Amino acid sequence: MIRTFLLFTALVTTQLCLAHPLRLSLCEIEWDEKKNKITVNLRLFLTDVNEALVFDPNSKELAFCQPNEAKNAETLLLNYLDRFFYIKSNNKRQKLKIQRKKLAGEGEDTALWLYFELDQPTSLKSLEIKNAVFTDLFFDQNNIVYVHVRGKSKSLMLSKKTPVHHLKY
Repeated sequence: MIRTFLLFTALVTTQLCLAHPLRLSLCEIEWDEKKNKITVNLRLFLTDVNEALVFDPNSKELAFCQPNEAKNAETLLLNYLDRFFYIKSNNKRQKLKIQRKKLAGEGEDTALWLYFELDQPTSLKSLEIKNAVFTDLFFDQNNIVYVHVRGKSKSLMLSKKTPVHHLKY
């Protein structure tokens, strides 16, 4: 009887976990002092991007990184990011322009990788990072941010409750 109960509990727990996807984005920020650049790599699940932009997680309408990519796909994405994601260096908000993008993974695990380069001609004294992507859609969205400056790394977990973090150097 106990064995049957444990097996049933394990099956129910597994089904609940599978029915509820992990709500996560990943961002890596690095300041290259020699090149006077801040690089930003942002990884977003494609189903979440589609949900945010066209309200259909399985949509093929925007076709990011495909030969038939919609002409307005990048503009829609940048407009969305402008509301929910920014980086301020030395108290100045940086303009985001996608340098390149790629898809990685398969099916529900397909991720859209976005690469940005931001000019930072003066010594970096502070960073303000807002990463609230998809918190408008999912109450349990978490956004992990790794920041690398002068050989030191910092890990941040940003969410709906804490969308912004300030770092001083």
